[in-house]
Amino acid sequence: MNFREAIFANAFAGRIPILPRETVIGSTLLAVIAIMSFLAALTVGAVRIAQISVHEWRGELANEMTIQVKPAEGHDLDVDVKNILDTVQRISGITEARVYTKEESEKLLAPWLGSNLDLGSLPVPRLIRLKLADPSAISALRAVLDTVPNAALNDHRAFAARLSAISKTAALAGFIILALVLLATVLSVSFATRGAVAANRPTVEVLHFIGARDSYIASLFQRHFFGVGFKGALIGGLVAMLLFILFRFSGRLFGAMAGPSDAAFLLTSFNLDWRGYLEIAAAVILTALVTALGSRFTVISTLRNID
Repeated sequence: MNFREAIFANAFAGRIPILPRETVIGSTLLAVIAIMSFLAALTVGAVRIAQISVHEWRGELANEMTIQVKPAEGHDLDVDVKNILDTVQRISGITEARVYTKEESEKLLAPWLGSNLDLGSLPVPRLIRLKLADPSAISALRAVLDTVPNAALNDHRAFAARLSAISKTAALAGFIILALVLLATVLSVSFATRGAVAANRPTVEVLHFIGARDSYIASLFQRHFFGVGFKGALIGGLVAMLLFILFRFSGRLFGAMAGPSDAAFLLTSFNLDWRGYLEIAAAVILTALVTALGSRFTVISTLRNID
């Protein structure tokens, strides 16, 4: 074995630290990658949660409709509601029809008019909530309501379509944010890699002198920075996963408390499924790979400028 082969063999065996770790691996770069990975994981998880929520809401809205019966001069509101209910229940494809009482209808107006306002003298409409098993029942339902001038059908499908558009917009925004985070990671790694090459320039020149190719030298930096990237990305991803798990258990805790709570509603909305955690793991791996590839391309481009 000649001198060159001995150098390469010992380097691959790890007995000669060609690149001292203290000049390549810095706590600052590790922290930056961990923060970037945390932001990427939060973005992926938030987009997944938005998709889950929109899917659940769309499923509920697609099978539900409401009939609004307004008070009209010369009409008895209770009689109109009863006649409409009896007619609707005979339509095939409607599995449930429930009339909101006057008190329940007034409670629906409380968020806008206040709970201390006496609505007894106001013409508060009555609502009939419907559940449909067959979408074809909508045409029959409209035909029935056309004969009742003070009744109107509220179709939620348009709102469901808007929810779908919101979900797509959120996914696109999440993709853009993720791309920007990865770009910032590449720039940080590129800057750190150039500093590492400059700090180890004598070593790089010796490796060139004994015949090492640029691809071999780049692989040395790539292995170092892949380790840094994977460690930082893993830290950021695990912290994000723990945060989502904390939100989930906090939501269950608040949800178990008596009475409605805005905090309980907010926390229970952060319910990430197993697919979301897999997507976060994929984001961690992607961050580590971007770190390694960014380091490799930076080293190769830097070495070409070294005489």
